[in-house]
Amino acid sequence: MMDCILPFTAAFIFPKETSMHRYDRFISLAHLNKKRRLTHPRRPQLPPEFGVNLFLKKTSTSSELVQQDVRFNGEEEDDDVVWGEDEIEAISSLFQGRIPQKPGKLNRERPLPLPLPYKLRPLGLPSPKTQVKFTVPAAVSCRTSMDKKLYKDPSFLIGLAREISELNPDKDVSIVLDKWVQFLRKGSLSLTIRELGHMGYPGRALQTFCWVQKQPQLFPDDRTLASTVEVLARNHELKVPSNLHKFTRVATRAVLEAMIRGFIKGGSLKLAWKCLEVARKDKRMLDPGIYAKLILELGKDPDKHMHVVPLLDELGEREELNLSQQDCTAIMKVSIKMEKFNVVESLFGWFKQSGRNPGIVMLTTVIHSRCTERRYREALPLVWEMEASNCLLDLPAYRVIIKLFVALNDLSRAGRYFSKLKEAGFSPTYDIYRDLIQIYMASGRIAKCRDICKEAEIAGFKLDQHLLYQLCPGSSTANAASTKLFAD
Repeated sequence: MMDCILPFTAAFIFPKETSMHRYDRFISLAHLNKKRRLTHPRRPQLPPEFGVNLFLKKTSTSSELVQQDVRFNGEEEDDDVVWGEDEIEAISSLFQGRIPQKPGKLNRERPLPLPLPYKLRPLGLPSPKTQVKFTVPAAVSCRTSMDKKLYKDPSFLIGLAREISELNPDKDVSIVLDKWVQFLRKGSLSLTIRELGHMGYPGRALQTFCWVQKQPQLFPDDRTLASTVEVLARNHELKVPSNLHKFTRVATRAVLEAMIRGFIKGGSLKLAWKCLEVARKDKRMLDPGIYAKLILELGKDPDKHMHVVPLLDELGEREELNLSQQDCTAIMKVSIKMEKFNVVESLFGWFKQSGRNPGIVMLTTVIHSRCTERRYREALPLVWEMEASNCLLDLPAYRVIIKLFVALNDLSRAGRYFSKLKEAGFSPTYDIYRDLIQIYMASGRIAKCRDICKEAEIAGFKLDQHLLYQLCPGSSTANAASTKLFAD
C-alpha cells in the first residue's frame, strides 16, 4: 500500500456527511504506516553518540515525558505518565553506575578460612627438600603402599613358609626369599619361622634365620632370633649351652622367655625348670605367663608338686602381676589339686580388683574350690553372679552347680538345673546321674530315682551296685537288681 499524505485542504473536497469519517480513516492509516516504517526501516539507523541518554531527555527541570497520541479503529487514547524524581534517578543509575544501597555497613569483611594442619609452617623457615624423587608420584605411592602391606601381611608371610616347605631338600631357602627381600623389614620373617615350626620343618626355620643374618637391613633382630630359638627348643633341636649362667646374662628377655616357652611346649620340663631357676638366681624378671604355663604342666604330675610351691611363692611376692584370665584359671586348678585354697581366693580377689570381669570358666573353678573346701554357702553368690551375667553355661558349670545344690540338699534347684542341662543340648555325665539319684533317694522319691537310673542305663552308664541294691532291695546280684529295675 502506497504511503499517502493529505494536505489540510483535503477535508473540504468530500461532502459534509462523509468528510469527517474519511478524514479520520486516512489519518489512522497514516499513523499505521508511520509505525510500520519505524519497525522495519529501509536503512539501518546510525549508532547513537557515546554518553547520550537514549531513554531520558531532561528538557526542563520538571522532567516530563513526551506524550503520544494513538488512534486505532476510530478511538483516541491519551495516557499521560508522569515519572517521579526518585524513579528517574533509579533508572538513570542503571546506566551510570551502581545502585545506591541502604545506609549501613557496606564493606563487609569475610572471615579468613581456617588454616590446614599440613600447611602450617613457621614464617620465614621453609622446610628444606632433602630428597628429590625423580620417579612418577603415583608409582612411588603405589610401591610404598605395597611395601607397607607386604612386610606385615600374615597371609603373605605364611605363603612364604608354604613355598619354603615345598622346596626340594637340596634347594636352599634363598631361592624363595631373594625375590622378596626388598619388601621385608626387621621382624617380618618371625611369623614365617614360627609357621615353619608348626609345619614340622625346624631345619628350614634355621636356614631362614641364617639367610636373615646375611641381610644387613634385617639383622640384628630379637623377634626373629626368639622365634627361631622357640621352634628349635620345641622340636628338641636346640643345643643347650653347658654354662647357662653365662647364656642368661647375655641373652635378652625375649630370647630367654622364648627358650623356656619352647621347652615347656616340647615337654622338656626339666630344662625349662633349670633355665627358670638360673634366671631367678640372676634376678632376671620374666613374664608371669611363663610361670603360669610351667605351673600348669608341673601340676599334672603329683610327683612334681614340690616344684610348684616355690613358683607360687615367687608370684605371690611380686608387686605387679600381668596374668591373663586363662593363666589365672590354670594356676587355680593346680592350687585346688594341691589344696592351696588360699591361693585361689587371692588370685580371684586380685583379678576382680584389677577391674576385669571373671568369665564362666573362672567362676566355675572358684565354685569348685569352695565346694571342695565345703564352703557351700559362700559358693552360692557366685552362682547368682553367673545368672546375673546372662552368660551361657557349659557342661562343667552345670556339673559344679548341680553338685553344689545336691550338697545343700536343694532338690528343686538341682532338678531345675538338670532340666536346663538337657535343654541346652548337653548329655549328663555319670557323676551328675549319681548325685541326682542320691538326692532323690534321700528325699524318698524312689520312682524318680528309678526313672533316672533307666535314663543312665540307656545312656550307657553302669551304676554302682550299692545304688542298685538300695533301689531294688532283695536282689541277690547287681544284674538281678538291674533286670528288676527295667522290668518295673
